[in-house]
Amino acid sequence: MTAPLTAAEWDDFVANFRQRDSLLSNTPVSTHILQTSTWAELKCSFGWVATRVVARHEGRPVAGAQILFRSLPLGLGSVAYLPKGPLVDWSDVEQCRYVFALCEEVARARRAIVLQIEPDLDESPDAAQILKNLGLSRGHHGVQPRRTLVVDLGYSDDDILANMKQKTRYNIRMAERRGVSVRAATDDTIAADLNEFQRLLHSTGERAGFGVHSAEYYGVLYRLFAPQQAELLIAEYQGRALAALMVFAFGERSWYLYGASGDKERKRMPSYALQWAAIRWAKARGCRSYDLWGVPDAEANVLESEFATRKDGLWPVYRFKRGFGGKLERNVGIWEHVYVPWAHSIYQRFVAARSRAQA
Repeated sequence: MTAPLTAAEWDDFVANFRQRDSLLSNTPVSTHILQTSTWAELKCSFGWVATRVVARHEGRPVAGAQILFRSLPLGLGSVAYLPKGPLVDWSDVEQCRYVFALCEEVARARRAIVLQIEPDLDESPDAAQILKNLGLSRGHHGVQPRRTLVVDLGYSDDDILANMKQKTRYNIRMAERRGVSVRAATDDTIAADLNEFQRLLHSTGERAGFGVHSAEYYGVLYRLFAPQQAELLIAEYQGRALAALMVFAFGERSWYLYGASGDKERKRMPSYALQWAAIRWAKARGCRSYDLWGVPDAEANVLESEFATRKDGLWPVYRFKRGFGGKLERNVGIWEHVYVPWAHSIYQRFVAARSRAQA
């Protein structure tokens, strides 16, 4: 029997794996940070269990998946969740079937009531058909955002600024004129900076009506990913933290996953200065894209016609993010294979109730 890949071997495979940016394009893109062993280590620190499956050719890994499992209460089994994977050649039917067979084998072994996947795959009829052919059906409660804005970093700083909305460029420069500075957390400051980050997150959560992770979660997150794959950036005025964000990079891609701002000095535009600093950080690390990570799941014409008046959900977030010149993208969403229908029905009701409570 072939030995499983170590975490380092898996990450080497993930780092060198390339997939098409859509089923209709031959442009290769690097894989997603949510498929790295570091992300699995983070989730395993908070109740999950990770398993990896690998397809080999002549002893060399050519495809695979990192699956997360979470036990359900009352002995109902577990949920198997595959974020931003599997890593397969979607045009190779046999390879896809083989990798999914491996995923299902370990899912059943861990008493999963359902296998849920959110592939790193653009929405298209072809993508949906491939997933249906694999025996999957559309799920109803995705974990990752369905629609996002992605900034192309393959330009000079001046050209990236030129691609932004005029008001956004103005606010970036205004932040500097009004005394806002941006710095990165260091080993000497990280304890205090994480406390400030948590304070700002709670302020933002109360203002916008969404939940935040625990302080422990962000602490583990930073320690696992920084400094090579993540940075905590803080926007300050006269030594006081006004806003902060965590930016992540893996391969040629980067993501703005967590950010927050306080209620004071908002007219100094600290969040604009932060995003520009994060973009430049990612670009300096060789990234070719910067994912702003989540906007309302509405068509472009609806987003543009309603962003000025809508204040619910992610609409204020879109109003801010649209100014940075990103391309609107939509992924194929969550798909699933149900193994225990009655337990899955109970689980779905629980997830729906939790979503309503957080809305």
